[in-house]
This record gives sequence, C-alpha cells and structure tokens, in this order.
Amino acid sequence: MTVRSPLCHDVVTILLGNLTGRYWVGLHLAAGCPDSSAELRGFQWMTGESESDFFNWPPGLDSSCSSPRCVSVSQEDQFQWIPEPCDEHLAGFLCEYSFSEPCDRLADAPGQSVTYRTPMGPVAEDVLNLPPGTIAVRMPSETKYVCFTEQWLQAPWSCEIHDGGCEYRCAVNPKPEPVCVCPPGQTVNPKNKVTCEVTGADDPCAALRCAHACYRDGDSHLHACLCDHGFKLAQDGRSCVDVNDCGDKRQCPGDNFMCVNSVGGFQCVCEDGYMARGGLCVDEDECVSAPCEHMCANTPGSYECSCYDGYKGDPKSSNKCVLHCGKEECVAECDPNNRYECYCPDGYVASGETQVVCIDMDECSFGYCDQGCENTFGSYECSCYPGYTLVGQITCVQTEGGADGGSEGSGEGTTPSDPTTSAAPPPTARRSGVSAWGLAGIIVCTVLFILLAVFGAHRILNGRGKMESGGGGALKAAEEAHGLQRVARDA
Repeated sequence: MTVRSPLCHDVVTILLGNLTGRYWVGLHLAAGCPDSSAELRGFQWMTGESESDFFNWPPGLDSSCSSPRCVSVSQEDQFQWIPEPCDEHLAGFLCEYSFSEPCDRLADAPGQSVTYRTPMGPVAEDVLNLPPGTIAVRMPSETKYVCFTEQWLQAPWSCEIHDGGCEYRCAVNPKPEPVCVCPPGQTVNPKNKVTCEVTGADDPCAALRCAHACYRDGDSHLHACLCDHGFKLAQDGRSCVDVNDCGDKRQCPGDNFMCVNSVGGFQCVCEDGYMARGGLCVDEDECVSAPCEHMCANTPGSYECSCYDGYKGDPKSSNKCVLHCGKEECVAECDPNNRYECYCPDGYVASGETQVVCIDMDECSFGYCDQGCENTFGSYECSCYPGYTLVGQITCVQTEGGADGGSEGSGEGTTPSDPTTSAAPPPTARRSGVSAWGLAGIIVCTVLFILLAVFGAHRILNGRGKMESGGGGALKAAEEAHGLQRVARDA
C-alpha cells in the first residue's frame, strides 16, 4: 500500500485501529544508502514513484548504509514508518486494489448484521463500499448477496459464480433459472433459499429417486428431479445426461481457442501449435526445440522442415533428410576427417579414388522386375505386358481372361519402386520359354554330340600310335644302310 497523502494515512489508522502487530507497506530502499536530506530519504514506493504529500518518519533514524531497506507500520508505533530488515517475519501486508463499479454497503435491517467477504480475502462489517464479487451474508437469516455492477443480487445467482451461493449445490431448473438443492433427506430453507434443513421421515424426494437432485417448484409446490450444471434431465425424468457445451459456438471466443467438452462442463484450451499467454493463445515457435534435422521455418500454428542442397525429405519421416542426386553422376558426401569415408544416395554406387563420385546404378540389369523395367536416377520402374497387372511394384499377374484375347490389363501401368523407401527385392526367377518336347530333343542331341566326340578322340589317338610305330622301323633301316650307330650321350 502506498501512503502518499494524509487521507491514505487515515485509512491505515482505520485498518489497523483494532489490530496488533507490525505490517509491511509498499516503501523500500532499492539501492544505495539512505539520504537524510531527501523527503523519502532515498526510499521509493512499490509503484515506482519517489514523491509524496505525506511523510511519517520517526526521529533519529539510522542513516548509515547498513540501515534496513523495508518499512512497516503498527498501532504500537503510532503508525510511523519504521525501517525493518526485509527478511523479517511480520504480521502481514497492507495492500490496496483498484476496481470500478463498487457496491455500497447493504441497508441495515432490524435485528440483522451483515458480514462482507471481498474477493481479496479480508472479512469486514463496517465498510463504506465493496468491490465487485464481494459476498455479503445477513445473520441470523443466512441470506446471501453478491456485488455485481453496483448492485446486490440475492442468492441463488448464477451457478458459475461461487456455486450460486448455495450451501450444498447449485443447479438449473427447466425455466431455466438457478436453484439450490440439498442432499437426500434435506430440503432447501424456503426463506433464504440457500441453506439445507432436515425434512424428517416424510421426504417427498425419496420416491422420485433422482440421479442428481430434487427441488420444489415454487409455483406448483410439487417436487421434481433436476440435474447439476452441465447436465440435462433425461426422458425418464430421473436420470441426467451430459450436455455438449461445445455445441454452442459462443463458447471459448477469441482467436486460436477451441472448446473441449468434459463431463458436466467444458474447458477452453489453445489450438495445436499455440500456447496460452496473458489470456490469449499466441503462436508457439516450434523451431526453438529444433524438430527438423536440417532447416526449420515457423508457421502460424505449425512449422515446416526443409533440407540442404544435395538432400531431400525422407519419405519415412517428414523431419529428416536423405542424400539426393537427381542426375546420372554426383560428387559423393565424404567425411572431412576421413576421405575414405564417403556416402552416396540410395540407388548409386561410389567410384574413384582421388575424388569419389556417385554413379547411378542400373537396377534393371539385376532383373528386379518381372517383365518390363525402366531405370531412373536412383531408382527404377517396373511395367507389365498387355494382359498383365503390376502387383507389389515388381510382379506381373495375368488378368482375368488371359493374355491372349482376354482383357488387356494394365500394360501401360507402372509403379515406381524407390529403394529409399524399401529394400531392393531379389532378382525375379523367370519362366523358361522351351517346351517339354524341345527340352527332350536338346538332351538327346547333347548325348549324341558327346558320343561322337569320344569316338573321334579315340580314332585320333589310335592313328597317332601307328604313325609312331612305322617311323621307328624306317629309322632303323636307314641306320643299317648308312652304317650309322646310335651314341648315348652322357648326361
């Protein structure tokens, strides 16, 4: 509380007139040492002002730099401003509030006293005006009132404000208007309409077996069932069903709010990508938490990931990136600390020593596709002949009616098979184009060819032996005719 005028000082004396103990006020020394020549001695108010029309320092204050920095007042010190250490434990604080549309005190009633409880907490009886939201209780009748825009509303008021002022529970009757209800075996006091009384053995609500509560209709003086706030009475007149409060488009007004229905009520929360701040739903910068592997761009209520050059978005995860070439040959991505540690995109092979490059791999040469195949950069596409349908990206299945004269199938349909999204399938086994009779003929011809080859080899070997025998006899005859003699040469 700031005490900058004689009027504020008078308020302090009224507030503490019947209280003992010391209470903090909003005056403190922010920094430095006290200044005995200044009116506030270097202190300032919690509102930031350092000026006052009123001063109440006691004589002989300590002006050293070790002087306490906070201030208290008390009835025992004639409400003078006494410096206190800020960590001292006192009786409490003196606080002030600003509000509009206050209510005057309730008119006096014979034999009745009024107690006021403000939204700030204090309870008082002798007051001049009260802030909105103050609850007033007349005793001994226990009639309740609430201050609302300069006027007092008698309970039960809206169930959303302090439960309508009801002692047990507030509900809305079919009219609709708020009413107080009581637990089984009790009924609402007809005079104050908020407290509960014991009904005795003859309880008119017992036979109704209400799911939530029973009330007495003031017009017909009959009893009926009703439901708590957020529920409505079912067709059986006894059960209660939840009301979808979010069906009312007026709930949760404001940008980026949404309504979440709950049992018996609803809750206003921020939409995905927004966060509550100062009563508003403001955009949350998701990029602060680094959700993207490469680059992140914040958008209203969301974010977008993008990749560096040479990369593309990973089809398996939208926030990750994979290597991408998009042409027949690209420079490999190598570890700067180890030039032998290089990487290529899926569907490419590394080549080279001084400079490693990634060359597109022709997957069609591996027979991945069942019929037709077209190589693409980093991938391949399978296709089928007329009368066949592509199944599972690689397999061709004959359509109903067959390939010869039946329906034409999906000969033009192709489905890309991207090795980045699935492992390359093993080579597909192809059916032989040779009939059974043709295969038997091939086997017979092969056997005959082998027999002929063996027979020919045998004839050649026999002829070579005879030639060697004949040559030896001729050589011996020549030696005898010419007087030649074989000489053995020593090794």
